[in-house]
Amino acid sequence: MSPQNPNLHIIGGIVAAVGAGLCCAGPFILLLLGVSGSWISNLTLLEPYRPIFIVLVLVLFAVAGRKVYRPVEACEPGTACAVPQVRKRRQVIYWLTALAALALVTSNYWIVWFA
Repeated sequence: MSPQNPNLHIIGGIVAAVGAGLCCAGPFILLLLGVSGSWISNLTLLEPYRPIFIVLVLVLFAVAGRKVYRPVEACEPGTACAVPQVRKRRQVIYWLTALAALALVTSNYWIVWFA
């Protein structure tokens, strides 16, 4: 991938968001799938690393947003970022993945309403 491509940062942000939400959403998903037992309460192994994952999500999405919304003049002619359709598609994908990351990062606050 070229350094101009923001996809790597978006993918990294989603992976970090999954890591941040794993401590809370993981047991909930297992319960939805029918897996139960007292050991599910011990699935908070990643809880101490949650702040690190959240900071990583914020940094990666900030870098990706900067690359997605950079001025057209900063793009070389003929590259993907200079094509308006590609820019619009990347912006839509950026915001959809940012919303998914926000849902995962904040899952420990709203998931209790569904359990």
